[in-house]
Amino acid sequence: MRRVFAPELLYEDGGFQTGRAVVCENGRIAAVVEANLEPHALRLVGRAMLPGLVNAHSHSFQRVFRGETEQRRAGRDDFWSWREAMYRAAGRLSAADLYRVARLAFLEMALAGITTVGEFHYIHGPDENPNRIALEIVCAARSVGIRICLLRVAYARAGFNRELHPVQRRFLEPSPERFLRHVEELRSQLDGEYSWAGVAPHSVRAVPLDYLREVSQWVEREKLPIHMHVAEQPRELEECRAEYGVTPIALLAREGILSSRFTAVHGIHLSAEEVQALAHAGASVCACPTTERNLGDGIVPAAELLGAGVRIALGSDSQAQIDLLEDARELEYHLRLKNLERGLIAPADLFRAATEWGAASLQVPPDAADFFTLDLRDPSIAGVPLESFVFSASKSAVADVIVGGEFVVRDRRHDLAGEIVDEFLAVDP
Repeated sequence: MRRVFAPELLYEDGGFQTGRAVVCENGRIAAVVEANLEPHALRLVGRAMLPGLVNAHSHSFQRVFRGETEQRRAGRDDFWSWREAMYRAAGRLSAADLYRVARLAFLEMALAGITTVGEFHYIHGPDENPNRIALEIVCAARSVGIRICLLRVAYARAGFNRELHPVQRRFLEPSPERFLRHVEELRSQLDGEYSWAGVAPHSVRAVPLDYLREVSQWVEREKLPIHMHVAEQPRELEECRAEYGVTPIALLAREGILSSRFTAVHGIHLSAEEVQALAHAGASVCACPTTERNLGDGIVPAAELLGAGVRIALGSDSQAQIDLLEDARELEYHLRLKNLERGLIAPADLFRAATEWGAASLQVPPDAADFFTLDLRDPSIAGVPLESFVFSASKSAVADVIVGGEFVVRDRRHDLAGEIVDEFLAVDP
């Protein structure tokens, strides 16, 4: 299958070029050529074409309670009180509900220019088939038309010396042997091109060290992506010190778990030495600025990470908002508020975080024919210098989304949008 796209502007090598066309064959980029050499190319007039956005950290089910936690409760309202609302949602949703909610979250992603999602999936049961819900989530992504890396979560306990919350029983994989057997079974049922598996030990508090060692050694042999919540909350650091005498990053570095396949999700509360440890290992950090702001987690030290050579990916996480271009500029804007100065991160690096570095974190095929287009007449970018698009483009400017060389969204329309929304609204809140 050969398709050729000739946009008015093509984002190439960090800038926009005219007169260029992308040749796609069998879902991959075959070549970028002069547009006049391809007389039968599809002309995308008034469109700028860019590499597809990559959402490296998602909990799709959390879309179901968007807005429900925005009224302040009695007492302290923070991440830990929000978590109770999240547990209520995780406990009440059936496998069919989770499919419907995931489809809506993935539809919203597609309409925002996202072509691949990394789904950090930890609701495994109760069910006789421990991968049933994971496969429902994969089917939801494929129904919408985006790629998915199903990051299957290892979860063994509530935390150091902590009693298990009743809902956490849906998350549990008590032994590394059982968990890895389920990962292998899941891998055998995915196509490897539009859906593939990665491994996600939930956090240091949820996975004891012996379990974590065994999983990380297996991941190293299998060359899979490994993602883990790290340094999101100060209490997490305190509890890790109480159990192991060091912070989570220091523990992972000491144990040789950090690597070029490792992505630390959040990575907010980091010392200068921990930033260097991530850099030395070639590890990535996945920032989720909208969620981190929504939950009051803190600010990712993005300038320090990038300055040390640590790649940053982006994630929508709790689905409080799904807009990766907004997340990209929030990396910079949050630092402006903290440092009282501007221009701390280059716009090109902000866009790499939303695309190239997220793709590397999830091991997306580097030549995947995945793109989105911006409508050059959209009010959010009309008349804006092109090099500043990442600071100005609203997701309303996303006109087309192409995955594997095929349209998923065309002229801002997705063929299944009405059905997906209707089915979501039928989910019992």
